[in-house]
Amino acid sequence: MTDTEAQPPKIEFPCERYPIKVIGDAGDGFSDMVIEIIQRHAPDFDSTTVTIRDSRNGRFLSVQVLITATGVDQLQNIHNDLRATGRVHMVL
Repeated sequence: MTDTEAQPPKIEFPCERYPIKVIGDAGDGFSDMVIEIIQRHAPDFDSTTVTIRDSRNGRFLSVQVLITATGVDQLQNIHNDLRATGRVHMVL
């Protein structure tokens, strides 16, 4: 890669207020499931940072949380556990 090519920004850990947005099928318990997985990997997670939005047609649900990210392994584990549920379409 040359100096003129864009490189993704480096994240310095710990990174406070790191946003994670999870999009999946709306349904009973989706947001609770997302919050439980986040709490498993970020025990100091503040539940007051949760933002939940329905899609326009109500088919999907978006759950956004803010965590203190401690490292790449933590973020990868959160992503893997969310995807393993089978209910999550995207993790941003």
